[in-house]
Amino acid sequence: MAKDSGQPKMKHELGLLDGTMLVAGSMIGSGIFIVAADIVRNVGSAGWLIAIWLITGFMTLTAALSYGELSGMYPKAGGQYVYLKEAYNKLVAFLYGWSFFAVIQTGTIAAVGVAFSKFTAYLIPAVSEDNILFQQGFIKISAAQLVSIGVILILTFINTRGVKSGKLIQTTFTLTKLLSLFGLIIFGFVALKPEVWHANWSNAWDLHNLNKDGTFTKLGLGAALGAVASAMVGSIFSSDSWNNVTFIAGEMRNPKRDVALSLFLGTMIVTVIYVAANVVYTGVLPLHEIATAEKDRVAVTASHVIFGDIGTKLIAVMIMISTFGCNNGLIMAGARVYYTMAKDGLFFKKTSELNKFAVPEFGLWIQALLASVLCLSGRYGDLLDMISLVVVIFYVLTIIGIYILRIKKPGLDRPYKAFGYPVLPAIYILMGIAFCILLLIYKSTYSVFGLGIVLIGIPIYFITKGNVKEQDETVIDS
Repeated sequence: MAKDSGQPKMKHELGLLDGTMLVAGSMIGSGIFIVAADIVRNVGSAGWLIAIWLITGFMTLTAALSYGELSGMYPKAGGQYVYLKEAYNKLVAFLYGWSFFAVIQTGTIAAVGVAFSKFTAYLIPAVSEDNILFQQGFIKISAAQLVSIGVILILTFINTRGVKSGKLIQTTFTLTKLLSLFGLIIFGFVALKPEVWHANWSNAWDLHNLNKDGTFTKLGLGAALGAVASAMVGSIFSSDSWNNVTFIAGEMRNPKRDVALSLFLGTMIVTVIYVAANVVYTGVLPLHEIATAEKDRVAVTASHVIFGDIGTKLIAVMIMISTFGCNNGLIMAGARVYYTMAKDGLFFKKTSELNKFAVPEFGLWIQALLASVLCLSGRYGDLLDMISLVVVIFYVLTIIGIYILRIKKPGLDRPYKAFGYPVLPAIYILMGIAFCILLLIYKSTYSVFGLGIVLIGIPIYFITKGNVKEQDETVIDS
């Protein structure tokens, strides 16, 4: 222990506003601007489009309110990793941390980086994904991929300079995109077209699937369940990363109070925005135009109707701001998980060290490296399908952990208790399990692959644990 005494310690420089902006900013990336197209292709109705967002919003809010109890009990860096370790054991916690590094956080950073570059290309065609700079066999590098990597590296560098630099970007960019989205929603309601609204909502609760000829076919019960599960992949990905504030609890000024409040305020704000934005889409665009929007850019198409020709440029700038701020939050928070794992001897030892600015610099850079590789792979679309199953599995396990800890550690201080316990957390658990089962049935290819990535972590854990044990024994012998 004496060896670590001279090391820098994390600084408590984040308040309630910073935490709320991290939650909202990490959640709002590119999803709200594009995934409505895929949802409508799956469910084919305005009512079910909004229902998908409401179901996802309910699940997100319920999970966030439940995590509030855990964040008050364990107000330290690492968040969900720590909760799983305390409720279960180091193996379960490691499998989460491994999945987080291998696909959840790095895959999301890559996907958001690519979204930034795609909309930058709307304004600067030279950085388009169609501009291939290098090709050798199956390796193909586009200007868009290099822009994605450049943004990831710039944000990583800024975050290595201390938590103050990261929080300034986070708060500024998140407030900007929240105001922009509220503006889009308000002007959207003003521009609402009665004939489009009536056509979209006349048979709002019939589940349909989009055919290749542009028509919709009504679905039976089995197909309908699969359609809803498939549609929710996009909404769950768009609503994910709300838990990132728990990873930086060690840098909050009043973590026992502010982490729980940040979780509630951030997820509530985003849920309202998401539902309202999709209501606007159904008021200005026919369902078929939502489903067939070019490259799924529903917000671009809607913005053109609302603002005219300048609308497409406005929305491109808005998405650039949104994705830039989103990636900053993801990058800032992710490295804190690797730092805590390394403290437990379950990750690269160097990751447990803080630099002179009191941040885990090595963790930030290895995260950036893997995210950059995923940008180059061109497989980020497939990664998103895998992410949905993996993140919900760990959310379910974490919320089950609340029940376990109530039994294991009843005397532990709980400054905040899970809202609606035991009913609401139980509802989330059942909904989460149902979603995972439906994904395994109807989107088995990538879901099974995602599950495989989690299971690969089991032998890695025992190898890592064995190495740590050998090192400890060597120290004792010497």
